[in-house]
Amino acid sequence: MIRALYSSATGMISQQTNLDVISNNLANVNTSGFKKSKIEFQDLIYQSTKAAGSDVGGGNQVPTGIQIGHGSRVMATTKVFTTGDVTHTGAQLDVAIDGNGFFEVVMPDGSPAYTRDGAFKLDSTGRLVTGDGLALQGGITIPPGTTEISIAPTGEISAKTSSGFQTFNMNLVRFTNPAGLESIGRNLYKETPASGAAQQGQPGTDGFGVLAQNYLEMSNVKVIEEMVNMIVAQRAYEVNSKAVQTADEMLQISNNLKR
Repeated sequence: MIRALYSSATGMISQQTNLDVISNNLANVNTSGFKKSKIEFQDLIYQSTKAAGSDVGGGNQVPTGIQIGHGSRVMATTKVFTTGDVTHTGAQLDVAIDGNGFFEVVMPDGSPAYTRDGAFKLDSTGRLVTGDGLALQGGITIPPGTTEISIAPTGEISAKTSSGFQTFNMNLVRFTNPAGLESIGRNLYKETPASGAAQQGQPGTDGFGVLAQNYLEMSNVKVIEEMVNMIVAQRAYEVNSKAVQTADEMLQISNNLKR
């Protein structure tokens, strides 16, 4: 019964973390380029009181053993990089990635970071930047007096000025294991040893996604799916708490036994 208390407690802790993940997904249902997380569980160590296959004499073996587990724990929270719904915004600097890839930006300390959020702006010097003012890798600077900006699906940027056209290239990066990227907030990811090294390439080539100007990729969170997951987590938490209550009542009965 003591084991039941601790096993059920680990289940409650796991489901609390599950609810934290679901809540974060729902909080970002309208965040551009956001990728939902899914939680993964694993069982804890088992106590074996009888081993399967042990010899009981006469050439006979025990077909099954006795193993009692000690609950569950959270093994991982994994980002799901499916493409979110693409919404038409009409803004000429909004760019969605249709397929595989990330935009690479430069952090204030000079290190690279990666994002799927293509809601770009122009700063005071004409640089193409994110909403936080982080410049795209390569330093794309739109010249003064530009009247029209065109972004091709393959990443060529054409800026129309009174003196003609200036062209730039917008590349994408990808990773062998994007689920291994570290989320640092502000729609940004950092490379880790688990993600593999960033691989740069031109949109629309060699498996990279294509760009869509005037569009934004929205969150891939499905509200109904998360609500169902929330109900399941709530019921699992409730059942584990009931197991704790039942174990406590059984201990109380044992304590009240009279000789």
